Amino acid sequence: MSSELQGREILLGVSGGIAAYKSADLASKLVQAGARVTTVLTSAAQQFIGRTTFEALTGRPVYVDMFQPIEHPIGEHIGLARRADVYVIAPATADVMAKLANGHADDLLTTLALSTICPLLVAPAMNNDMWAKPAVQRNLRQLDADGVHIVGPGEGWLSCGARGPGRMAEPAEILAAVVQRCAALPANSGPAPA
Repeated sequence: MSSELQGREILLGVSGGIAAYKSADLASKLVQAGARVTTVLTSAAQQFIGRTTFEALTGRPVYVDMFQPIEHPIGEHIGLARRADVYVIAPATADVMAKLANGHADDLLTTLALSTICPLLVAPAMNNDMWAKPAVQRNLRQLDADGVHIVGPGEGWLSCGARGPGRMAEPAEILAAVVQRCAALPANSGPAPA
């Protein structure tokens, strides 16, 4: 499995939901499989999980702001987008899915979704009642029509105490989807810049 990810540049967008803790496990699995992982956190995500966690797991800075460049003077949304092989958003909240479906970009995570030309993969995560709403399902259909790869959600125990659909896919399932996307890309020409 790791040969498809060796040296690949994976952008990991984390939005604000309790499932953000699973994203740390995903980041670790991606790195162990040989990928170079750059994490982007929304403001809401930082209420659930900290930058330090992802910096320790990936060995790279975490991006949270479009207007305070860390390494790309032309803008993080351009620099990060240009080097990405796959962009994964996990968890993708109802809010993020609505923004993506409508081309709304008001933070680095959503602006990157418009700037990247690589495959975009989202792993929805939300309460089962939210998942069932017609607006969420409409946004899901629009994302699918736009060529976004959807992983999950699963069904089971949710943090709100309910059981049902809306649970973010497990990191191993998302990892497999990333491997599949990378396998369909042209051969990797070697390690990308750090």
